[in-house]
Amino acid sequence: MKKKSVLVVGIGNPILTDDSIGIRVVDDLKCSQDFPDFEFRTMCVGGLEVLENVQGFDTAIFIDAIKTRGGVPGDVYYFSVEDFRETLHLSNLHDVSFVTALELGRTLGLKVPKNVHILAIEIVEDMVFSDQLTPEIDKRYGAIIDEIKAWIRSQQF
Repeated sequence: MKKKSVLVVGIGNPILTDDSIGIRVVDDLKCSQDFPDFEFRTMCVGGLEVLENVQGFDTAIFIDAIKTRGGVPGDVYYFSVEDFRETLHLSNLHDVSFVTALELGRTLGLKVPKNVHILAIEIVEDMVFSDQLTPEIDKRYGAIIDEIKAWIRSQQF
């Protein structure tokens, strides 16, 4: 059996309102079975733990929450490592940054993905304990899933 070369990682906290968006999206992508050759994982933190989980894959797609000034809830932003801006978990004050972790992995000779994509979903709330999305994000959730599926299909992995 051919080893899966694309990893999709949902990052977030499942009990902090919209912060769970990355985890929810990845769980739904996995259940849809639209991408049977992909590996799907979820994580609650970034930094060095990301490095440990991406080894051996050619491509990694990270899906995380982001809060920007003036952002529209539910908008999806697409970043490469080169133009990376901070999402809620891929940058962590208590650990090395996501970009630093990838550079460290390459320096150490680890097989880290050559192709890294970051999909950041604009959220409303990430500081309130709840296992429910805010109404703004919940209303757009289906469209978010459809947009991400369309983006994945448009890529050549």
